Amino acid sequence: MDWNEPVFKRSKWGTSRYVYNAENPLGMALIVLSVIVTVIGLVMMQTRSGPFAMDDRPAPAPNPSVYVPDAYLPDMDAPADPTASSDVPTP
Repeated sequence: MDWNEPVFKRSKWGTSRYVYNAENPLGMALIVLSVIVTVIGLVMMQTRSGPFAMDDRPAPAPNPSVYVPDAYLPDMDAPADPTASSDVPTP
């Protein structure tokens, strides 16, 4: 490891991105730190702890539905009432 190496170096995959340089001690520390933080986050998600914990409050009771589909459907068997429409002018 050499402190004279840059912390970031250009990716060798042909992209213009930069990656941590493992030859620099600070770059190696950033690599190790990012792996540790990722593993801790995944473990916390799996065990549902920390910010991923389940809420202790009970779920709210579902509200009864007031929408009744049959009440709003027209009766197709009954003949239609001939009512005057306000959109159509009368002669």
